[in-house]
Amino acid sequence: MLQKYIGDRPFYRQLLKLSVPIMIQNGITAFVNMLDNIMVGSVGEAEMTGVAVANQLIFIFNLCIFGILSGAGLFSAQFKGKSDHEGIRHTFRFKMIAGIGITVLVMGVFYFFGEPLCKLYMQGSEGNIDPVKTLEYAYEYLVIMLIGLIPYTVSQCYASTQRDMSLPMSSMVAGVVATGVNLVLNLMLIFGVPSLNIPALGVAGAAIATVIARFVELAIVVIWTHTHKKVFPFIQGAYRSLYVPKRLVGQIIVKGFPLMLNETVWALGIAVLGQCYSMRGLDVVAAHNIVQTFLNVFAVTFRSAGVAIGIILGQLLGAKKWDQAKEESPKMVMFSVFLGLLTGIAFAACAGFIPNMYEVPDAVRSLASILMLITACVQPLEAYVHSSYFILRSGGRTGVTILFDCGYTWFLCVPVAAILSYLTATPIVPLYAIVQALTLIKCFAGGILVKKGIWIRNIVDTPEK
Repeated sequence: MLQKYIGDRPFYRQLLKLSVPIMIQNGITAFVNMLDNIMVGSVGEAEMTGVAVANQLIFIFNLCIFGILSGAGLFSAQFKGKSDHEGIRHTFRFKMIAGIGITVLVMGVFYFFGEPLCKLYMQGSEGNIDPVKTLEYAYEYLVIMLIGLIPYTVSQCYASTQRDMSLPMSSMVAGVVATGVNLVLNLMLIFGVPSLNIPALGVAGAAIATVIARFVELAIVVIWTHTHKKVFPFIQGAYRSLYVPKRLVGQIIVKGFPLMLNETVWALGIAVLGQCYSMRGLDVVAAHNIVQTFLNVFAVTFRSAGVAIGIILGQLLGAKKWDQAKEESPKMVMFSVFLGLLTGIAFAACAGFIPNMYEVPDAVRSLASILMLITACVQPLEAYVHSSYFILRSGGRTGVTILFDCGYTWFLCVPVAAILSYLTATPIVPLYAIVQALTLIKCFAGGILVKKGIWIRNIVDTPEK
């Protein structure tokens, strides 16, 4: 029985070979974001909360780009499985065209409507943080961050294609260097360096540092890719034209657009949940920001493993290795759950002292600790549903994926949170705990869908399984 859920050394070697570089890149990025958050938090409560509010909107954009690239990535991974470099080249072009188009659109929306969007998170009457100053800092940070959206999108087009080919090392190096630059510039620009006549820019300094780091990351990943054309054959002739076969465009739109829509609408759902929590005051926004910032560092293990799971299974399906894909999927799920358990234990162990790193009122620290403990309890469940999501996605079952992921958020979590926050006086702790507990329902649904094997199919050849 255990053999069904525990793999051999080659299995874990392959999984770790792909997931560890992703973990390192995402982990360092999350760690620097955490330090950035702490540094801004040391400047003031309104500054930290303003950045947190702006990042809610940027989070939606990031997930939108992730959805676009993942939709095309379904095909990149399966093209890799059948060694079709021309197919990978076409999906790369699609990523660039669609990604840049969406980015320009989002930049316009955030520039003209960013302030009223940020204001949605400042409806609660409770708390000790000044909402007027918070709004000023949020919009200031958001406007500067718009400059870095284009380089972010382009670098992600390169990095995601490399990961689809199981070659994530260059994007990992680019991410590590960029986050190092971000950290150094944060220290210099947020607090200032009098000896160098660099003023303390606070929130604006944090945003400028991040934008510069985006350009550094882009430069590294582009130069690396174009100087290693034998390793990345898809880049040869990639810019000779913008041609993408109509048939492939249609396939990506049919299979990939729903995935992009899912990621975007799911991110909107998470943003709405944050807005529901904010009805209990800006103190809640600050506490929730602390929880999510550190969770991104701790949960990088099973989240990165999920990305690797989707890529590996996608390549197996592209090579039509149905039995191997079906045999390895429960082992991958178990591996992810184990990482989720470790994440939960570590997160709970740190709940008592992490909030003390911030210059915030004691009420915010206490609330953040409680929310961290609640969040820690559901991390094994989150790891289970995360791996299930990527398994379902590997075979292009985007309709099922939308129902599983986006449908769960909008038809279950959001209504429950909205009813409790708007129509009742339920305090934030039980409100938050109830919403988190709904993950159990998603676990049951994910288990059923994965076990049925509806995801096992090839999407880059005309005949399916």
